[in-house]
Amino acid sequence: MPESPGVREVKSAARTVALLELLADRGDRPSRLDELAEELGVPRSSMYQLLRTLVDCGWVRTDTTGSLYGIGIRALLTGTSYLDSDRYVGIVRPYLDEASNALGETIHMARLDGPNVVYLATRESHEYARTISRVGRRIPAHAGALGKALLAERPDDDLPLPPDPLSALTENTHTDRTTLIADLAGVRERGYSIDREETVPGIAGFGFALRYDSPATDAISCSVPVHRLTRDHEGRIVSVMREIQTKIETLLPPAAGAPDWR
Repeated sequence: MPESPGVREVKSAARTVALLELLADRGDRPSRLDELAEELGVPRSSMYQLLRTLVDCGWVRTDTTGSLYGIGIRALLTGTSYLDSDRYVGIVRPYLDEASNALGETIHMARLDGPNVVYLATRESHEYARTISRVGRRIPAHAGALGKALLAERPDDDLPLPPDPLSALTENTHTDRTTLIADLAGVRERGYSIDREETVPGIAGFGFALRYDSPATDAISCSVPVHRLTRDHEGRIVSVMREIQTKIETLLPPAAGAPDWR
């Protein structure tokens, strides 16, 4: 966790945040005390005290034996509050519905968070099974349409990426910065990103940055099974999503006096 200039990190707070993020990343895979202590480099006794405090507060849950731990319901309440209070998400949601109704495909909104994107809203297609893109899920920005649309808004020498090799979600994911940068050049030229089974096998995606911030931090995308992606359907997707992008950007100039949360 980066420190603000002149402000000393509060170790207990940083440790608490790191623990909650670790439990959130593990999803439905419960963790044991020893695993958490080792992963975070914390003495077992200190980790136990921290876990018990968070269990009592509802931020962490445990099983009947008291040996397994997972993220608690308070995290959901906080995450819901974040979405409910975000003016961008509230305004964009109806346009996700419009795109979904027009295309019959899955539509997403996501936000850049360091080297990742976090899904903020999703409208699922009824034509195929859910992918990994549920609200709150975080994936590497280099690995899909949403992230590449947002990375392309930034200079190549200022991309928020980890060192090579970049992590791979499928055999088509960029794992080398050089090939990724070449792809981003194409994104800038055409005005949108394309994900050819880079996030999920069998799924293609088209991403569009929302430029009500500079550089853009939010994007929308359309996901479609590759077996349904004809040339005509791809053209229709790009046309509809560009129209939705323009509508959102027209409605969302920076608000005077609004908090600049990012």
